[in-house]
Amino acid sequence: MTLEDIVDLSAYPIGDTDFRASCKAAFDATGVLTMPGFVREAAISAIREEGLANQDKVYAKTEQHTVYLSAPDPAFDANHPRNRLVTSSKGCITDDLIPEGSALRALYSSVLFQAFLCEVLGEEALYEYADPLSSINLHFANTGQELGWHFDNSSFAITLMVQAPEKGGQFEYVENVRNADAGEMGFDAVDGILSGRRPVKELKAEAGTLVFFRGRNSIHRVAPNEGSRTRMLAVLAYNAEPGISLSEEARMTFYGRTG
Repeated sequence: MTLEDIVDLSAYPIGDTDFRASCKAAFDATGVLTMPGFVREAAISAIREEGLANQDKVYAKTEQHTVYLSAPDPAFDANHPRNRLVTSSKGCITDDLIPEGSALRALYSSVLFQAFLCEVLGEEALYEYADPLSSINLHFANTGQELGWHFDNSSFAITLMVQAPEKGGQFEYVENVRNADAGEMGFDAVDGILSGRRPVKELKAEAGTLVFFRGRNSIHRVAPNEGSRTRMLAVLAYNAEPGISLSEEARMTFYGRTG
């Protein structure tokens, strides 16, 4: 399977210098880049069928967490934005369950695709995770499931919508809520968002849409799936340095196993 079988290279000439530069400029300006129809219909259908075939292997978990993805701080009360708990409930298929011949794996490993990502993200190189679970994840959200408001620990996320829900399940976000590097946590803004007083932006992606997102300082969530069709999203995770593994504790938390 060639990259041209997977990606619409006519609409998205990812090897073209000018195209790469325009994508980088758009991403740098907003922290969000959406590419509808990036993956061809036949390829996305095959990825969806692979996910459905392995759905019995999904590790599902419901948990409560702070938006900062860290333990509550005893210096603040339970209702303070620093400590308020939100709910995440989802399922996941890990990298080792993605078939070797999958279009998803071919896309992830493509030298041209990775070069395009490096240009847009401003990275010198990208590397897969050293552990067997974390590089490619396929996330499932059934009726009522959601991903609670949070900030990412990583500087960027690359996702591919595999199957959009019928209703609900939209990606919501607010940019530049905090400055993590400066230690500015944005408590007032977080309080307004969690309380529903502050407007949020919404992104609805159809199957085949590739999305770049900077979530370290922009709070975001996936709203509850209100339909009967499962929301299926692939997360393509890379590192800027080789040999990086997700910790065993994190793997147990996210996947229920270490390998």
